[in-house]
Amino acid sequence: MSTLHLRGSPWVLAAACLVAPLYATAGWAEDNAVTLGELSVTGQSAGPVSSPLIALQTPVSTSIVPSDPAAPPIVRRFQLPQTSASVTREQIDQTVNVVDTEDAIKYFPSLFVRKRNEGDTQPVIETRTWGVNSSARTLVYADDVLISALIANNNTIGAPRWGIVAPEEIKRIDFLYGPFAAAFPGNSIGGVLQITTRMPDHFEATLKQTGALQTSQYYRTDRSYETNKTSATFGDRIEDFSWFLSADYLNTFTQPLTFVTTGSAPNGTLGTIPAFNKTGQVANVVGAGGLLHSEQANAKLKLALDITPWLTATYTFGFWSNATNAAVQSYLVTPTGVPTFRNVSTFAQNRYTLDEQHMANALSLKTDTHGDFDWEIVASNYYFLTDAQRNPYGVTPGYGFTSFGKVLRYDGTNWTNVDLRGIWRPFGINGPHEISFGAHGDQYRLDNPTYGTANWLDRSNQLPTEYTNSRGTTETGALWVQDAWHFAPAWTLTTGARLESWQATDGFNLTTTANNATGAVTSTTQIRQPNLSATHVSPKATLAWVPEPGWAVKASFGESYRFPTVTELYQLVQTGPIFTNPNPNLRPEHDYSGELAVEHQWDTNRLRVSFFQENTYDALISQTNFVTGTVPTTFTTNVDAIRNRGVEVEAGRVGFLIDRLDLTGSVTYVDSRILKDTAFASTTGTTARGKRVPYVPDWRATLVATYHIDPNWSWTVAARYSGKQYSTLDNTDVVSHVFGAFDSFFVVDTRMQYKIDDRVAISFGIDNIGNEKYFLYHPFPGRTFIADARVKF
Repeated sequence: MSTLHLRGSPWVLAAACLVAPLYATAGWAEDNAVTLGELSVTGQSAGPVSSPLIALQTPVSTSIVPSDPAAPPIVRRFQLPQTSASVTREQIDQTVNVVDTEDAIKYFPSLFVRKRNEGDTQPVIETRTWGVNSSARTLVYADDVLISALIANNNTIGAPRWGIVAPEEIKRIDFLYGPFAAAFPGNSIGGVLQITTRMPDHFEATLKQTGALQTSQYYRTDRSYETNKTSATFGDRIEDFSWFLSADYLNTFTQPLTFVTTGSAPNGTLGTIPAFNKTGQVANVVGAGGLLHSEQANAKLKLALDITPWLTATYTFGFWSNATNAAVQSYLVTPTGVPTFRNVSTFAQNRYTLDEQHMANALSLKTDTHGDFDWEIVASNYYFLTDAQRNPYGVTPGYGFTSFGKVLRYDGTNWTNVDLRGIWRPFGINGPHEISFGAHGDQYRLDNPTYGTANWLDRSNQLPTEYTNSRGTTETGALWVQDAWHFAPAWTLTTGARLESWQATDGFNLTTTANNATGAVTSTTQIRQPNLSATHVSPKATLAWVPEPGWAVKASFGESYRFPTVTELYQLVQTGPIFTNPNPNLRPEHDYSGELAVEHQWDTNRLRVSFFQENTYDALISQTNFVTGTVPTTFTTNVDAIRNRGVEVEAGRVGFLIDRLDLTGSVTYVDSRILKDTAFASTTGTTARGKRVPYVPDWRATLVATYHIDPNWSWTVAARYSGKQYSTLDNTDVVSHVFGAFDSFFVVDTRMQYKIDDRVAISFGIDNIGNEKYFLYHPFPGRTFIADARVKF
């Protein structure tokens, strides 16, 4: 278990605000009568939804799948100003081939989930203004519990912890665009994803079996890869106590995630494939790496107790384990046809085992009075119990690996979040003001050494010799307040501000040089990094106008600060062929965001047009470049000024042309530019000014068509498009469809679901029907056949 050190002003700031509301609410609940009521939203919704304290309230609720006009309106009790997109459990079942939880948001407007394979441990979200290397610029919550991994802003350990939510327990998902609510930190620049889960009201059990088969042909690797997943859920409610248990086991094989490249063909070998890298340099392909076989297990227990009719306590425990073996395939052979590595050390970097056991705990207390005052306290901790990647130090002259190697560890890395949120309705549930407020505290601790091992295949073998070490801590404390003022029948003004105090301490890096033949350390450098701190206030404002039922116009502004993560500051690590260098002097990025959104909903039709712009100063941009030859290196810098502006159009209709056909779609265009970058240096005379911001595509589009054959049969065809994007500040990565490139792609999926009755359902689908081949650094999955069967008891 981790020890939480309440050290420094951020924790004092948050902790000091936790006691008074508990005492005040207890006395208020006993001495005052509670008048229950509902605050409804006009317009159509995708269905009923539970009422978490932080939830969306907009004049018109949109859904990425056309909504049911007979469904009741959404009832919310904490007004947030953002434009939103939503999907319900029923719509997910009908339209999406879900193997992992993150699949459920596949067709949201402007969103893309970087999922490279089934069971991927690195599925980060790309939003309309930020790309795949921006995991800390989007927040993901499950029932108000933060499941984003703000330990990093990368694709390695920065992905949300999706496994905390079982696909079968999802009730609905909402995505809120932009940093326009004071309730969320500056990490909401890209948006906020809220997953609402359900609790049972009687005994239930669900068994589900999912299978997938993927075809993949890249270079000389041509194989099919199989995935099997077994899932089960159980739950019940006994008077005031309810519980929900979910568990699943995944056994999966993947296509190559990397390829081994060299600047020239190794002497005395055949089989080299001539190729270039993304910037046009020679990068001949000599083999494939990252051929994963993973076995993963997830377990989650959620307990809820209604202490009083208005107070509920909820405890959640999660455990996740992963055992992965990464193999390599050499294309090189000797003149006599014998396979060989020919001393290409990159093969060793792609051959590894990974053993992970992580634990999550969350506790919340929430009131639901619908009276003058409500509050909640949510505390959560995520802890790396064991996390070790083992790989050989190098290759032998023939076709083998050295017995000695390296062990990269994250054991003890953890983070803790505490939030107090309250809502005060001074004029009652239907009054003109709704004042919300809160306090927040968090601590993120990185512990990331790399040790030597005499036998890298022996999980018990580890030497005291350190090759590298990265340690550090970041802490944030915040206070915020927001008022939603309904000052006229058709007008609502929401204003707020967030005060944040951040500090980074205990930064430490150790680097060594070692003998390439023996792995023995020959020299060591230790650096204790300087402490950093910053305090900022972020104002927010949204003006909403409802000129008549079904219409809404909203103008939003938000200022926000996104503080560097502990890994951006301190992590020095090699993962596969990628070297990551830290930057301990990074400054917080400062963002100004604005949006003008017009929404219209009539009958079973809806249309939304959003114009948006972000100006970000000191933007923390991570890029991967080939600094030395063919070795990719990742580093983060502060870019003086960037601008993202564009338009997003989202529309849907129930009964398009014929009654049984539902259609929804979206198109997004982003003009993303680097306005100033004084730190950029080039040896070839290139410049970053005026170039596109790395990882942000220019165009994105989705189209989803669902035909209801009858009440039990549904058939969906969906398409996704993403335009050109770059990964370098000077946009010199112009070579496409090679390892390391970031390609445009057009992918079509299909799914057919048949509900035999209320208890049994079977589905079959195909992702990437056309077998589109594209790279987003890694090669992405080819044509994949997916089938599942679910039985409820």
